[in-house]
Amino acid sequence: MNSLIITSIEQGLIFAILAMGIFISYKVLNIADLSVEGTFPFGAFIFAKFIAMGVDPIISTILAFAIGTLAGLMTAVLFIKLKIKPLLAGILTMTMLYSVNLRINGKSNIPLFNYDSIFQLLPVLLLLALLVVVIKILLDTFLKTEIGYLLIATGDNETLVKSLGANSNKYKIIGLMLSNGLIALSGALMAQYQGFVDITMGTGVIVIGLASIIIGDTIKKNSTILANTTRAIIGAIIYKIIGGIAIDLGLAPSDLKAISAIIVILFIAYNNLAIDLFASIKKKGEGAYVKNTRLVKKV
Repeated sequence: MNSLIITSIEQGLIFAILAMGIFISYKVLNIADLSVEGTFPFGAFIFAKFIAMGVDPIISTILAFAIGTLAGLMTAVLFIKLKIKPLLAGILTMTMLYSVNLRINGKSNIPLFNYDSIFQLLPVLLLLALLVVVIKILLDTFLKTEIGYLLIATGDNETLVKSLGANSNKYKIIGLMLSNGLIALSGALMAQYQGFVDITMGTGVIVIGLASIIIGDTIKKNSTILANTTRAIIGAIIYKIIGGIAIDLGLAPSDLKAISAIIVILFIAYNNLAIDLFASIKKKGEGAYVKNTRLVKKV
């Protein structure tokens, strides 16, 4: 059980980077970018290509992030320049990346056991924890810069950004490139963690990312202390632990997709019901207050 929890936390930390990437497009820019399922393996295949060429694993991982940003640029060009709806633009990018991923190495499955990885530098859990914390701090710091504030404003109120004389499309491009770069980085880390790259490894990762964000949003819902990036990280870890426990209880690995969907449904339902319950209690409280006020006045 202890090894299961540790494995779940390790995978949760890898998917936490994915969740922070999806957070930028989904929560900050308010764009449903479905290119995720192509970008995740794209980062893995980029890493595999460079590591096979003899490039250092750290540099290969950084290159996976850098080249992964091009997937976001592709999606941005499709919906900004060609006026294609963001949802469809993401699907088209994902479809194109499937072929690109196969072209990069010429194979759909690449073993990496004979190559070095960044996990040889430090214990896996420690290295992933440090990496996630560094990325979180850098992302939080970036979002507090002028560009970061305009990026957030673009998602909240694009008209306001335009009224300030800023080009909102520029910030959409920046956001989508950063988002896809982090997703590709997560894919590169997962490839090193599991020891192979596979063309199907991106299937369902959009659900994992969204589930992580949704779960994170339920934690101290009305608290302003926890940053959204922190919520995404915690949500990813909780999600993987729940999935790990489900497998440990006897469910087959093939049931994971159904488990993922059920987890998302339960947390969304919880969020919606909690909001309705809170609103109902508040309304009753206000009604009781008005009634008592009227009684006091009559007396």
